Amino acid sequence: MRPFPSPVLLFVSLAVIMAGCSPSPTLSPPVPDTLTPAPPTLTLTLTETPTPTPEPLAVRFAVIGDYGWGGAAEAEVAALVHSWEPDIIITVGDNNYPVGAAAVIDEHIGQFYQDYIFPYTGSYGPGAAENRFFPTLGNHDWYTEGAQPYLDYFTLPGNERYYDFTWGPVHFFALNSGDIEPDGVSSGSIQAAWLEERMTVSASTWQVVYFHYAPYSSAYHGSIDWMRWPFAAWGADAVLSGHDHAYERLLVEGIPYFVNGSGGAGIYNFNDPLPETQFRNNADNGAMLVTASEAEILFEFYSRAGDLVDSYRVTKP
Repeated sequence: MRPFPSPVLLFVSLAVIMAGCSPSPTLSPPVPDTLTPAPPTLTLTLTETPTPTPEPLAVRFAVIGDYGWGGAAEAEVAALVHSWEPDIIITVGDNNYPVGAAAVIDEHIGQFYQDYIFPYTGSYGPGAAENRFFPTLGNHDWYTEGAQPYLDYFTLPGNERYYDFTWGPVHFFALNSGDIEPDGVSSGSIQAAWLEERMTVSASTWQVVYFHYAPYSSAYHGSIDWMRWPFAAWGADAVLSGHDHAYERLLVEGIPYFVNGSGGAGIYNFNDPLPETQFRNNADNGAMLVTASEAEILFEFYSRAGDLVDSYRVTKP
């Protein structure tokens, strides 16, 4: 058999044949495409991403007082408070009726507010991840010697009888207004000197003082003179108290004073209104919702049915 040519010889032969069959092409320079413009030159200008304007500091807090009976009225006020989803809850005393006993303290407080208390060791739920419940002592909390069940139940700043803390734009000052207080309750007491010093150095927009015995009240118990400290002169923007089971708003030395003792106990009658009285109501139990921003602080009182009863606004100049 005749051997088959190698692939290299075949390729060379074919190229020779094709070269002899057609002339070499004449190459000419390409004609520019005048219909397609040259792409534009892009100039990139870098701009800084604007920094988002931070939301103004704000806090929404509920105020309850004279509430710790454990009955239907307290349950309905607690439901109202929870519907607001406040950041914190403060109390103006009488957290555990009738005598502040350890046997019923969880039933009267934790049953309704355990989700705001830390650390919580009661039996009504897991408690809060951080403490958002800041009470003050009332006279009924003291009826058990040394208010020990109260002091054991809560973990609070300072000596736990009186203390301060900040939340958002508000500096809160919780006092013990009972005359059993070891550091005194007069305007010249150790406790009062502590308050004046702490308020003087505070850098917060608002300063709110709260405690149990009302320095001004036109309800059943009336005014408690020993708590008439110069709060406004020391820098307070508002004073909150309880003891009388009603709601009253007064104006004293240019700042609002509130009596808010209708958180769950029976309602009291009013006596003749004081000259400082601006508004009062004893139609039903209820609680206060306070909303504070850098610009203003709004105080509202609602009945346990959710009806707005009173509103008062303070703005910063």
